[in-house]
This record gives sequence, structure tokens and C-alpha cells, in this order.
Amino acid sequence: MGKKERINKEKMKDYSRDNTDYKVKDINLAAFGRKEIGIAEKEMPGLMATREKYGPKKPLKGIKIMGSLHMTIQTAVLIETLSELGADVRWCSCNIFSTQDHAAAAIAKAGIPVFAWKGETLEEYWDCTMMALTWPDGSGPDQIVDDGGDATLLIHRGYAAEGNAKILDEPTDNKELLIINNLLKRQLKRDKQHWHNVAKDVKGVSEETTTGVHRLIHMQERGELLFQAINVNDSVTKSKFDNVYGCRHSLPDGIKRAMDVLISGKTVMVCGYGDVGKGSAEAMKSEKAKVIVSEIDPICALQACMAGFRVQTVEQSLKETDIYVTTTGNKDIITAEHMSRMKDQAIVCNIGHFDNEIQMSRLEKWPGIKKEEIKGSECPVHRYTFKDGHSIYVLAEGRLINLGCATGHPSFVMSNSFTNQTLAQIDIAANPKRHVGVYMLSKELDEEVARLHLEQLGATLTKLTQQQADYLGVKKDGPFKPQHYRY
Repeated sequence: MGKKERINKEKMKDYSRDNTDYKVKDINLAAFGRKEIGIAEKEMPGLMATREKYGPKKPLKGIKIMGSLHMTIQTAVLIETLSELGADVRWCSCNIFSTQDHAAAAIAKAGIPVFAWKGETLEEYWDCTMMALTWPDGSGPDQIVDDGGDATLLIHRGYAAEGNAKILDEPTDNKELLIINNLLKRQLKRDKQHWHNVAKDVKGVSEETTTGVHRLIHMQERGELLFQAINVNDSVTKSKFDNVYGCRHSLPDGIKRAMDVLISGKTVMVCGYGDVGKGSAEAMKSEKAKVIVSEIDPICALQACMAGFRVQTVEQSLKETDIYVTTTGNKDIITAEHMSRMKDQAIVCNIGHFDNEIQMSRLEKWPGIKKEEIKGSECPVHRYTFKDGHSIYVLAEGRLINLGCATGHPSFVMSNSFTNQTLAQIDIAANPKRHVGVYMLSKELDEEVARLHLEQLGATLTKLTQQQADYLGVKKDGPFKPQHYRY
């Protein structure tokens, strides 16, 4: 990100009115944001039906909900849905590049505290997370909407540090962890029990992503999880729509906006063939690219083969691949060593959650490397030239290509995902004393989310006869049992 593109913290517009605090790039973008929110609402039937059904009952009345999730136009519809259901909402983004500034401005103008702008520094990002977690009276949230687990992580690490401050001084070469540790040290000086007080009031979190769910499960296994969590990611109407169909739409959009290259005819390596990988590989195949898949899981690898893709390692593909896409949620999938051996002008990007799938920190320190900014924070593209003269392009600094260089998934896809989030928040509110653990939404709710979107697509369901229902062992008008699911 160039200096001219980086937002100067001292010049950041900090607006306050009617006890509402927020930080956005430009409040004057609110009218534009409101127009696009109006378009999105038509394309998000699940959320609008949820408002209609639950709005009068106000099941979230008075509940403080903090969100850490990409501050996009679609997220604005989610935020206003939670608000209409009675919630007291504060929000930040979960990625330094994913905010749509007109969406943030519209939410701020509506009187909902939001702390997000496109092109935040990491320091600003974590400060925004802290502000979103802190109500004007100093208290924290009752419930959390999380994407990748950053808000949950900050609470848990802060809680642990209040018991043992030495963890904040443990050696690390992770720049982001150092920033988190410094933030927590400052808070510890102000209040040595802040995070204990916050944690005891949190009734639960609903988590959006595969990576965030893995974090939660690991905390639960280690006995560290402090409150209940709902795994929204693995609801079928989230994982298939967001991860498969959403990526199928937004990955090529991001690559084209960033590089203006023809994908057709090129060789693309998709690293990982989970749901995100499946959508990404299908998108590249639809563009008439030659697609290679890398996998560690034999079942996913076999699925890739059955879909007509070549399965081989990154190392085997370095001499022929033009575009690399990481999709795994794991780390060091594309290493600096890999990039040093790639074809000249190869393109490297990531559509998994975090930025460490591509080994950016080591690339930046590679001997003799030359880094040039091609496009700034609105669509980050950097060229890295190695000593031997060959160059590669890294998109969105290794972060989410579809949100860093484009506008993310389309509204209809996110309606499925965010309807699940809303139902999860209602479920937590209805069960505040549920035992600490990681839970799934019921299959009945999953089917209900799907049903809410069918009419807009012109679909008509076939109804079971009583004889057919008896044969399957289900109620005639009830939900299918897990063994009857076909996806």
C-alpha cells in the first residue's frame, strides 16, 4: 500500500452525535451506500423475510451484539436486520481491505456505531476491533457475530493475559501477534480485570468461517472456550452458498479487476478442494482455464479427479502455472521458495480467510527482492521482482482477493449465509445458559433458510405423499432426517 493511498490516522474523520461513536473514511458516502443497500435488500429475501417474521417480536431487544465481519453492502443489510430485531449493534470489519466505504458510511449515518474503512493498517484494524467490543459505558457485548474468530481471539487472549501477563512477552516473529499483544498490554494497564468482566457477560458467538470454527473447536478441546459458539459455517445453506457458489462468482471478478488478464487458456492451480476450492476450480474451468488442484485429503483429491481436474503438488506445477489461488485456511501453502521458482509474471492470490496461506512475511525479506506497488489500497496489486529478473504479482497482499480487489460475494448468496447468522443470534438469545461448546443450527432451520429463497428463483417444491413419507420414516410436512440429505 502506497503512502498516498494509506489513510492518515490523524486525518481520519471521527464523528460523534447522539452518543453514537464511529470511524469511517467519509460520511458523505452515506447516500450512495443507502442506494446500494436498497438494491441488496431486494436480492436478500432470507433476511427480509426474517425481519418480517421476527421484527414485531423483537427477540434481540436490548441485547448488545458486536460484529467482526466484512463491512460490505450485504453486511449492512445484516446489521440493520439485527437492529430491527431489537439489538444494540456495534461493528468492525474482519479484514483490512474488505470494507466498502459507502456501506460503512450508510450504517454510521443510520446511527449504528461502525469502525471500518478500506486500507486500514493492522494497528488500526485491531484498534477498531477493540472499539467495536467496547460500549460507551466500558462494558462489552452480550453476543458476537464473528468471521475468522478475531473478536473471540481478542477476548480469550486478553482473559488469559489477565491470569498470566507473561504470555504477552513471549518471543514471536508474527507482526500481527505483536500488535495484539501491545494492545492487550495497554488495556491491562488501564484495567486488570477488563476481559474477565467482558467474558462473563458474553452469552455466545456465531462464527462465519471454516477457519474460525477450527479455532473454536481447538479452544474447546483445550478447555479454554469461555462461552457457547454456534458453527454457522457448516450449515448447508452457508457452506455451499457462500463457499462454493459465492467463490464461483467472486474469484474471477477479483482477478479480472486486479490484473485485467484473460483467464482463458492459462493454467491455474487451485490449492485445496474443499468447498471454497470446489467453487474456485469450477469458476476457473468456466473461464476455460486449464485447472490443476493440489490436495492433502485423498477423498477431496478423488473428487477433483472425478470433476476432471489434474491433481498434483505445487512443486510439480511451478514451471507451467500462470495463476495460483489458495483456498485452504491453512498456512504456508505457497511459500517464498515456491514464488522464487515461479514463471515470470505469475499471479498469486488467496481466497481463504487469512493472509498466511501465502508466505508474505518471508517474501518481503527474500534476498534481493524488489517490491513495486501497481495499484493502491482500493485494489491492491504488487509486483515482486527477484534477483534473477523474473517477477510475480501478489494480489490484495495475500488477503482475500474477492473482497480486497472486488466487492465479494453477491447479495443473494450472502442472504443465505446471513439469514443463518441472524437465526444463530436469535438462538443464542433464547438459550443464554446453554453449556459451553460448539453447536450447529438445526436441520429444520437449514431447510427454512433454503425455503425462504426458493420463491425468488421461481422454484416449486414437490410435496411428499403420505405413503412416501411413511416409506422414508419422516413427517409428511416435516424436515428430512440427516440420513435423507442428498448434498
